[in-house]
Amino acid sequence: MDLLQLLSWACIVFTVGMFSTGLTDLKKMHESKSADNIQFLPFLTTCLNNLGWLYYGILKRDQTIVLVNVIGAFLQILYVATYLHYTKQKRQVMSQTLAAGMVLTCAWFYFTTFLPPGDTRLSQLGLTCSVVTVSMYLSPLTDLVEIVRSGNVQRLSFPLTVATFFTSTSWVLYGLQLNDHYIVVPNTPGIFTSLIRFYLFWRFASNQSPSYKAMQI
Repeated sequence: MDLLQLLSWACIVFTVGMFSTGLTDLKKMHESKSADNIQFLPFLTTCLNNLGWLYYGILKRDQTIVLVNVIGAFLQILYVATYLHYTKQKRQVMSQTLAAGMVLTCAWFYFTTFLPPGDTRLSQLGLTCSVVTVSMYLSPLTDLVEIVRSGNVQRLSFPLTVATFFTSTSWVLYGLQLNDHYIVVPNTPGIFTSLIRFYLFWRFASNQSPSYKAMQI
């Protein structure tokens, strides 16, 4: 197995693992028969991101990108459907889902109708997906600022932080091997934000209750 194949498997395993962290929320919804205290938009935006990268993988003919995002999109659709089933705010959730569907339809129409096949379509799609992915990685920074102020890291998930770090790192290395900056650039912030979270866990661990510290170990 050469280095590229090894990195490909690393990307698949770590990314699917990261997407699977939502199964915890899925279990909570099934057990409580409620979607309270669970955020909906991360499921929806991640699904859109998966579908965008899936199209990029198809155009690039990259089986690693295709496989990862097929699994990711399937899981996010499962999470969205489960949330819709249990939420009390069905009208709001349906409106957000329909709006996301319209955005996806308009984007697909633009890329398939107004852009010629080949490098132009691939590069513009890669740029769009990169911007969306970077936005998703950077969006929690406001929460990190609040955590620094309060010294409370209980709202952070340590397993998700570990999964994000290894996922981002594997994709950066994979993109470097392919010389594809559309893969390298959007995953680089994931490494830095994960390192910031690791620092916060270390910095404020002594501020947490004994039961919390034991759980994180």
